[in-house]
Amino acid sequence: MSSTAPDPPGRRRRRVSMADVARLAGVSTQTVSRVSTGHPGVIPSTREQVVAAMQQLGYRPNSAARALKYGEFRTIGVITFTLSTTGNSNTVEAIATHAAAEGYVITLIPVAAPTQDRVLGAFTRLGELAVDAVIVIMEVHLLDASTVLLPPDVHLVVVDSDAGDRYRVVDTNQADGARQAVRHLLDLGHRTVWHVAGPPESYAAERRATAWRTTLSQAGREVPALRRGDWSAEAGYRAGLELADEPACTAIFVANDQMALGVLRAMHERGRVVPRDVSVVGFDDIAEAGSFIPPLTTVHQDFAEVGRRCVEAVLHQVRTGTAQTGTTLVPTRLVVRASTAAPPTAR
Repeated sequence: MSSTAPDPPGRRRRRVSMADVARLAGVSTQTVSRVSTGHPGVIPSTREQVVAAMQQLGYRPNSAARALKYGEFRTIGVITFTLSTTGNSNTVEAIATHAAAEGYVITLIPVAAPTQDRVLGAFTRLGELAVDAVIVIMEVHLLDASTVLLPPDVHLVVVDSDAGDRYRVVDTNQADGARQAVRHLLDLGHRTVWHVAGPPESYAAERRATAWRTTLSQAGREVPALRRGDWSAEAGYRAGLELADEPACTAIFVANDQMALGVLRAMHERGRVVPRDVSVVGFDDIAEAGSFIPPLTTVHQDFAEVGRRCVEAVLHQVRTGTAQTGTTLVPTRLVVRASTAAPPTAR
């Protein structure tokens, strides 16, 4: 390959074009376009040749020009209110991974407060950054509130909501996961199951708490007063100290694994051995769950599948130009480890 001649001194350097790359690499501009967008239909040797020409010339694909030509930016906007929870951070990671596999990138817009102005401001910002579609990770209570409405005529998928009558929704089957957790503890012989719930404004927390209550009622069991937490291990620890002082408490379903970790610590400090005296089940199946002491029985959420289905659903809208409604629920499964056993009375 021969390099192009430098621009004369004092003249502003001309932007390297796709045609320049094609000429240097000895290929067509269509081949350069395919390489720059990650198209799989390019043989490896040609791809290497084109990439080398891009690097030599300092070529960067012009996304604005491509958007004008093809009517797309190949960018998905993601709006979320927090990245501190396991579900949100893992879902965003999965969305980014599957978007990249489709040749798209994501633009993440965190929203500090769940208000109408903040939400509309996030959509305005995404419009300025030029995106093809938006995925919103939002609580159901916000969508149900009259103060929060999502803009019309936007290719949109919502995560963590039951607003499928108005939007395309993808979520984990929260209720079935909770049912599996409670049923597992009852089947072990526990008379009832106590619950450490997430915050009341959380759709996921409410779905899990409702399923816990319903499963106990359908089994004819007493429904104890639930404890509330904010998803943190510290909140689980505080709730665990209260439950450790309840002699009748032999089984606890905790709404997420971080709070379950706090419950395990509280039981240890109070001298109640898990699972000999108290069984504990979490929710999420975080990577560290198997390394808790004891390893935690928990409900596995398939965040990768949630992310894949979000990207699939929103790109279907982009490619067909049609809006969609309805809800897709991704299944959960119970992962049984060493933190659950039959109650002391059964043994």
